[in-house]
Amino acid sequence: MSPVFGEKIKITVFGQSHSEAIGVVIDSLPAGIEIDFDELAQFMARRAPGQNSYSTQRKEADKIKVLSGIVNSKTCGAPLCAIIENTNTRSQDYDNLLEIPRPSHADYSAHIKYNGFNDIRGGGHFSGRLTAPLCIAGGIAKQILAQKNITVDAKILSIGGIENKGDKFISDEIIKAIDDVRTKGDSLGGIIECVVNGVPAGIGDTMSGSLESKISSSIFAIPAIKGIEFGNGFECASLKGSQNNDPFYFDGDIVRTKTNNHGGILGGISSGMPIVFRVAVKPTPSISIEQESVNLKTKENVKLNIQGRHDPCIVPRAVPCIEAVTAITILEEML
Repeated sequence: MSPVFGEKIKITVFGQSHSEAIGVVIDSLPAGIEIDFDELAQFMARRAPGQNSYSTQRKEADKIKVLSGIVNSKTCGAPLCAIIENTNTRSQDYDNLLEIPRPSHADYSAHIKYNGFNDIRGGGHFSGRLTAPLCIAGGIAKQILAQKNITVDAKILSIGGIENKGDKFISDEIIKAIDDVRTKGDSLGGIIECVVNGVPAGIGDTMSGSLESKISSSIFAIPAIKGIEFGNGFECASLKGSQNNDPFYFDGDIVRTKTNNHGGILGGISSGMPIVFRVAVKPTPSISIEQESVNLKTKENVKLNIQGRHDPCIVPRAVPCIEAVTAITILEEML
């Protein structure tokens, strides 16, 4: 497993979906940074489970317990370690999966990699549950970036092919669609857009050090992400250069572009325009409809019925996770 993010600020995530706790260690945070833990709790609540009909009914408070690194709400230079206790696990729901991998889950590939010793309960350390400690680090990164007038905001563009219209976080039409598939034991995926405002020009590097590479690498640490595009993305493949190019102009002493097809990144380096990208989130693979699989012990083709509590759509809870890993990446690059 590679649970480590960053080099200047090193973030290590630990735990499994059904372990006693999950957590994060943040090393090399500058001393003296004040953390608003009320604001952090509000951010964490956005991804917490069991809050509505379109998320899993596994109810977890996701209360943060800081073990080190904070004195009087300020960083003290020591590694910041925080945990979230797992209080509502039902490991028995996974007994029938020990030898039968779930389609589109990590069960089979993890079984091969770890010689059958992987933790199957709730997906083990492949679970979306591990995005909670990521959101602790990301929520802190967002607060530090805000002090530099940099904001990271994500929103739902569509779910199940239905455009998310209006000013609501999630439209009534989409909620109905999710409820419909939930009652049928199925699930939906969707598209999330993230916009980073306030990043100055000149951040990033070329080739493997490009800002796109760094952001993409962090984004794919979130389970269920299957695609990413920057700016106008795949649409640019159908345009002429004269249509796709973004003309430069002076806004006072600042160079801007009249359009932002490049999504705020040129040559792997920030241009000073808003950084814009979209990600594709696959439908939740844990569905209650009977599926085809294999029994790894008996080497037979079998039918699988998945038990337990699962999100009919993980897109809404993925929104703060996208913001979190993006904020972590931008903060690392800013340093």
